[in-house]
Amino acid sequence: EISRAPVEVQLNEGGVESLEAKNIIIATGSEVTPLPPVPVDNAGGKIVDSTGALEISKIPTKMAVIGGGVIGLEMGSVWSRLGTEVTVIEFMDRLCPAMDQELTKKFQTTLKKQGFKFKLKTKVVKSEVVGDEVAITTEPSKGGEQTTENYDVVLVATGRRPYTEGLGLENLGIQTDKLGRIQVDSHFRTAVPSIYAIGDCIDGPMLAHKAEEEGIAAVETIAGFAGHVNYDAIPGVIYTFPEVASVGKTEEELKEANVAFNKGSFPFAANSRARANATGNSEGFVKILTDKATDKILGIHIMGPNAGEMIAEGVLGMEYGASAEDVARTCHAHPTLSEAFKEACMDAYDKPIHF
Repeated sequence: EISRAPVEVQLNEGGVESLEAKNIIIATGSEVTPLPPVPVDNAGGKIVDSTGALEISKIPTKMAVIGGGVIGLEMGSVWSRLGTEVTVIEFMDRLCPAMDQELTKKFQTTLKKQGFKFKLKTKVVKSEVVGDEVAITTEPSKGGEQTTENYDVVLVATGRRPYTEGLGLENLGIQTDKLGRIQVDSHFRTAVPSIYAIGDCIDGPMLAHKAEEEGIAAVETIAGFAGHVNYDAIPGVIYTFPEVASVGKTEEELKEANVAFNKGSFPFAANSRARANATGNSEGFVKILTDKATDKILGIHIMGPNAGEMIAEGVLGMEYGASAEDVARTCHAHPTLSEAFKEACMDAYDKPIHF
């Protein structure tokens, strides 16, 4: 029967192995989305993707990052701090378009202070490796005059796509959408009941921890338990300096859904631990969005030191349906960065005491 059909696996060391199982979980992940005008050649070391960017043998003087998303900004931040002049070329009018706009505006301002250059609303139309440099030709996103600039290295970071081609899904009747994502139900089942799919190859944010939760939920379902993932409480982190972290709804999403909300914020410049630490640690803020009627936390957005760690408190609170007042009335140790989180919650339902 189809549920016990063998799966053929091509081994890295050569050969093919067939496996049979009662249930199968597809977790093939994702791959870099190619950008036709800028073909990646990691071996050449001039036009690279996020994998090739880790293999660059010397610090470039100038680097272009094509794509103002998470991966591009993370890799650009690394090389910028090592002394490279980094220029981010982004088709849209702002960085990380799916994130909270107030957060990304502040983030861009901070990166500019660090030396980042930005070309927003800009499209790359051509690339050419000329000797030891790469010539990148761009034009406005809506069309217009073209300009060319040379860089030592170009990082293509325009996103990732599900790795689902060549799996033979169509032979089993398993459907994919126009982006190549495998269609699953709320229990991660595909059109074939004994075959499940999780992670980057299905809908949702392409995050390792999201895939991990889905994998656990899928296995629990297979074992006869009630597997579940709360997609309203999946944090996203940008590992730059400072870090950026978010969970839940953005201001823009709440406004579009006509949800009445309160906003509380607190700057790290008023947090004693942030001010006492190394230069740059007092950049940023914590922002809390709550339901206007119930004070339930709907979204959390942080830019600052250890934001990726701090967001966990917010995720836990949201998982338990906490209000801003619940967190604000919880004792936080002094001096800690987490006091900024407490004070932002105080600001959401009343007012902070240290700003």
